[in-house]
Amino acid sequence: MADGMSARNGVSSAPSHLPIPAFDPPRKPKRNKYALACSFLASMTSILLGYDIGVMSGAIIYIRKNIHMTDVQKEVIMGILNLYSLLGSAAAGRTSDCRYTIIFAGAIFFAGALLMGFATSYAFLMVGRFVAGIGVGYALMIAPVYTAEVAPASTRGFLTSFPEVFINFGILLGYVSNYAFSKLPTNLGWRFMLGIGAIPSVFIAIAVLAMPESPRWLVMQGRLGEARTVLDKTSDSPEESKLRLAEIKEAAGIPEHCNDDIVAVPKQHHGEGVWRELLLRPTPAVRHILMCAVGIHFFQQASGIDSVVLYSPEIFKRAGITKDTEQLLATMAVGFTKTVFILVATFLLDKIGRRPLLLSSVGGMVASLVGLGLGLTIVENSDHKMVWAIALCISTVLSFVAFFSIGMGPITWVYSSEIFPLRLRAQGCSMGVAMNRVTSGVISMTFISLYNAISIGGVFFLYAGIAAVAWVFFYTFLPETQGKTLEEMETLFGTFYKWRSTLRALNEKKREGDRQVQMRNATSSSKEQNQS
Repeated sequence: MADGMSARNGVSSAPSHLPIPAFDPPRKPKRNKYALACSFLASMTSILLGYDIGVMSGAIIYIRKNIHMTDVQKEVIMGILNLYSLLGSAAAGRTSDCRYTIIFAGAIFFAGALLMGFATSYAFLMVGRFVAGIGVGYALMIAPVYTAEVAPASTRGFLTSFPEVFINFGILLGYVSNYAFSKLPTNLGWRFMLGIGAIPSVFIAIAVLAMPESPRWLVMQGRLGEARTVLDKTSDSPEESKLRLAEIKEAAGIPEHCNDDIVAVPKQHHGEGVWRELLLRPTPAVRHILMCAVGIHFFQQASGIDSVVLYSPEIFKRAGITKDTEQLLATMAVGFTKTVFILVATFLLDKIGRRPLLLSSVGGMVASLVGLGLGLTIVENSDHKMVWAIALCISTVLSFVAFFSIGMGPITWVYSSEIFPLRLRAQGCSMGVAMNRVTSGVISMTFISLYNAISIGGVFFLYAGIAAVAWVFFYTFLPETQGKTLEEMETLFGTFYKWRSTLRALNEKKREGDRQVQMRNATSSSKEQNQS
């Protein structure tokens, strides 16, 4: 009727009168630069762990020449930092939303790096590893949780992958440091390699002063005005900011009508009962979330990544590369490959999704581990140098770290930090980190003993089997979480291997809501044009 009346009045009834843009899919919001900067600064703490892993792989060559130690002592000194970091992670569990905890982590690692650099004995070196491990534990806990809580849903995968990016960058720095100081006298070279790690912690502590507090931490302290300001800056739209604040207030037990800048927060919402809800009386959703978070952390390390990264020189030596400098150069190639592919992964997480990247990554890791085990077995049982087998070992090490970095590496931290509901996030993530560090410690502290028992090729066949089990676990139990708000996660979990039907229902409900909004916009636009 409106079109007919327009035509009779001499007004064209061309399609331009129809509010076509209202039916277009919503435009993807531009990347939030403020949230990007906050995530970048918080994630810089992960350099500390990466540097320690990378630098120890080469420094141990020269430490053994200067400080006598057995193979078992070598394993322990290489992997013990992972177990020490558990104490730091446990302590950070209740304070992981506070930016000043990051400064504290940097200060602890600074002291640990100096202690390791000045070590004169195995016991002295172990003390330095202990102190540095506490700092690493804090950093591991803080970065992914903080980033998940400042990131808008549209770019959460991209931003939450930053900690893994910086771990890889730290590993590369450690490898470069090994090669740079390898020409110094033996008693000085490894000290510079370890001690120079104190420098990044200073810059990190200074940079963190520019970060705001986590909006969720601010709400938990009753500082709604400050939380509102941070959310306005880190959200894609004012509507999203208001929605996020309302969800956080609800989780914190603050009434919806309470909008003062400073409010009182019920004491029971500061962490009491969280462990009971996580471990003793979990709902099906919480049980599913916890299983996925702990499982993905376990398989990330059980598939052998730390053995490859920490013992790269040893692996290349077993593959037939005998000179120290050549081993370090090959190891630098490992660090470079990891860094390049983790950068690729950051741009794919919010486009492709978690599951496709994770399953492709783990499948490639299985194939690479089988190839590496085969190459090392051939070299070990050959009485002459086989160039093609050496090339196979090098190429499969590089492909293994590449596949790991494009999926398994970053997604572990992204996934585990985004699936827990607010009230359980800090403690739930601390359990995932604890599993990660324990598994890493066991793997790295048993590598030499294991290959002495079943051959070095056999070790990588074992890791390949574990990675294959991981693929089945991920395919069965881990739902896709791309684009879901943090508070939608609890709806998605709880049906375990039947999660696909829940996801379909959730997506259909979302599409229906989008259609209704578009129809309302179209109707409103049409009325406005008819009135004009």
